[in-house]
Amino acid sequence: MISHLDTTDAGMAADDDAAWQGDVRAGVRQVRDLDSLPLSAAERAAAQAAATRHKVRIPKAYLDLIDWSDPADPIRLQVIPSPEELDEQEGELDDPIADHAFSPVPRLTHRHADRVLLFATYQCAVYCRFCFRKESLTSIGRGFSREALEPAFAYIEAHPEIREVILTGGDPLSLPDKALAEIRARIEAVAHVRLLRIHTRVPVALPSRVTSGLVRSLQGRLMVTVVTHFNHAREITPATEESCRALRQGGFVLLNQSVLLKGVNDTVEALEELCRELMYRLGVKPYYLHHGDLARGMAHRRTTIAEGRALVSALRARLSGICNPVYVLDLPDGGGKVPLGPSYVEAQNGETWRIRGQDGEVRAYRELVGDP
Repeated sequence: MISHLDTTDAGMAADDDAAWQGDVRAGVRQVRDLDSLPLSAAERAAAQAAATRHKVRIPKAYLDLIDWSDPADPIRLQVIPSPEELDEQEGELDDPIADHAFSPVPRLTHRHADRVLLFATYQCAVYCRFCFRKESLTSIGRGFSREALEPAFAYIEAHPEIREVILTGGDPLSLPDKALAEIRARIEAVAHVRLLRIHTRVPVALPSRVTSGLVRSLQGRLMVTVVTHFNHAREITPATEESCRALRQGGFVLLNQSVLLKGVNDTVEALEELCRELMYRLGVKPYYLHHGDLARGMAHRRTTIAEGRALVSALRARLSGICNPVYVLDLPDGGGKVPLGPSYVEAQNGETWRIRGQDGEVRAYRELVGDP
């Protein structure tokens, strides 16, 4: 069995891993650890009730970012369990983006022709309260055998249309370096695979995990893209800056996907600062801004689509193109991510279009194309 974030595992006992292993041990790892947090008795009881329903884990480095004097602290709202999570709405789903419906073999989802999701682990460095896979994270056990991934590897080998493998979960970077190296080598042995993509919260919540050994474990034939998950500029610290620098110097392309969360980052000022600092300070391209999925118990964190469209319209007027994410909705039936806009097209009449500029003025634009 491969154990994830298990600080007693002999394979993870290297000296350069001591910092992040200590960070995990000193944080919140189970419900009873919530007793150590500066919460009122009522808050603690509510948090423990929600954490019993959905797992809790918070590394100390991420806990240390919380301003406990502020009940609306954006870090706190992302990871401290709240009673609203137990208030499930009609229409919320266990599997909000239909992972299971498009899973031909265990631990793999094949929703789009040229790429697959590979669930390397169902463990995370931090359990975000808004996670759209929290039902799987709660129900699936701690470890997995290498043999558990073999059906997924065989499927990838048998489908030459697959060009990209996306390691997800759980958080793949919560695995030991040796396991990551084995998975990477197994994937890069498939000739038709060109790119390895890794979705991770580790550089944000457990930046000390990004060691030289981790970087080496991911280097090989494949182009590697690391997709981080920063939601607020408060998450950008000297430690996260160093983790992203190490990944960039390792030769990896860095992108970021955020979730639009009510009370956390649903102002143009918060998103502007986040996107600008991601690009200018971390060298991480803002990639997607996700509309909140229909995960159970998350109505209190979802904005309306109209609110999201207004925010990204305001962002486009404030930020350069390289700093702007695409606002997307991941359709619940497996239809994939679709851009939600905003649209600047007001009308069309033959070759003439009416298009609204960033200054709000609507202008006529006439298409000029050659003969067919």
